[in-house]
Parts: sequence; structure tokens; C-alpha cells
Amino acid sequence: MPASHPYQPSQLRLLHGAMAALVPLAWLSGLLVYSTRDGRWGQLPWQPGGDWIDIHGSIGVALWPLALLFALYAITLGRARLNQAPNAVALLALSLAVVSGKLMNEDWLRTGQLHHVVYDLHLLAWLLIAITVVWHLAGVFRRGGVALARSMFRLELRGHDRPRHWPSQWSNWFQRSRHR
Repeated sequence: MPASHPYQPSQLRLLHGAMAALVPLAWLSGLLVYSTRDGRWGQLPWQPGGDWIDIHGSIGVALWPLALLFALYAITLGRARLNQAPNAVALLALSLAVVSGKLMNEDWLRTGQLHHVVYDLHLLAWLLIAITVVWHLAGVFRRGGVALARSMFRLELRGHDRPRHWPSQWSNWFQRSRHR
């Protein structure tokens, strides 16, 4: 791989890729839940069939452990990337969405209970995720253009960045953090 190509660590690419697949699904299914069960600020022009609360909840169940792993990676091995505001705010929005989603009762929307603070926080997180994903992508293209964006999708691995090296990467991080 030529030196002119940016390289992203394999753990970051794996976790970020999983988040990039699930977050849009959660966001879109949340839009459908909102449109069919709440709709105070508007509805979609068509109402899809299906139990979108359960679908959205299932996506959230899959997102929860991945978001936890991603946050753990971000505040440890990926800490330097949190110096960029779009990355930090996107992680905070994701955290708010996951935590508020875990605190919600799915029957609230089924019974029309739209007044819970946790639900309001979940709606705020939904809006923040939309804004921060766009901000995050704009930051990627501003900082490194297409080359930086493509680096998140590259499959090649450097010799020291294979899955068998991940435990030593974590061990090195713990050693460095103990000596600070």
C-alpha cells in the first residue's frame, strides 16, 4: 500500500463499519416508529405496515453491545480521534440514543404515552445523530477527502494490525495509561 494512502486501525474499521451499518437502520426504523406512533411534528406521506417498534427495538438490541465496544475503543485506543468535535459529539449522540433507548418502555408508544422525559431524550438523540453523522462525514471529507473516507473501507491489514495483535495493542495501552 503506498504511503500516500491513509491507514485506519483494523479495530476501528471493524467497529466503525458495524456502527455505520446499524446506526442508519436504527435511525430509519426510528423515523418509521415516530411517524406511525407519534407524528406530533409531522408524518411520512405513507404509513408502512409492520410492527416498527419491535423492529427498531431489535436493531437497538444489536446496537447496544456494539456501541459499548465502540465507545470503549474510542475512549482508549482511539482517544486521539475524539479531539475532532464531530467524532466526540457523534459518540455522545450515539451514547444518548442507546442509553435512553434502553430506559424506554416499548409500550409507552403503543399506548400513546408520549410525555416521558426518556422518550424526549431519545427523540433528541435521534435528531442529534442525524446532525452529527452529516457533520462527521463533512469533517472526514474536509480533513482527508475521498482518500480518508476510502481508508475506512480498505480490507488490507498492516503486519502489526491483525486480529492476533489486538490483545497486545490493548495491553500496551493499559501499560502506557498506568504510567501517565
